[in-house]
Amino acid sequence: MDGAIHRAAGPGLMDEMARRYPDGTPTGTAVETSAHRLPAQWVLHAVGPVWRGGAHGEPEHLAGAYRSCLQLCDELGASSLALPAISMGIYGYPGPDGARLAVRTVAEHLRGETTLSHVRFVLFSDETLALFAAALAEERELESD
Repeated sequence: MDGAIHRAAGPGLMDEMARRYPDGTPTGTAVETSAHRLPAQWVLHAVGPVWRGGAHGEPEHLAGAYRSCLQLCDELGASSLALPAISMGIYGYPGPDGARLAVRTVAEHLRGETTLSHVRFVLFSDETLALFAAALAEERELESD
């Protein structure tokens, strides 16, 4: 997903990242840039963890990446957000756990005070969509208890 965003936004996106964040940003955080050629105001750059078995803080870092995006939206006054399945591609985060954590983190944020009225997960495959649909159903069941 990252490559597709960068290609669509154009080279200015990477130039801005290099200028504003020359040392990158730590795992579990996010930063914003302008959207350049994309039809949006900003692009949020979240750094999710590489899966190394789960005993190296991966769940905390993944939740932190999502929370950082959500908090940035509130700081920017954004009303909508599109999120990918952070770390669930080449970083190898297990799909069911990653989907549950993403949905739970977003749901918790939306229960509080926020500028966001709409959050959409933009997913790469039908398999990932099914994982997020199951996680959403599970979250709704927990909320109704």
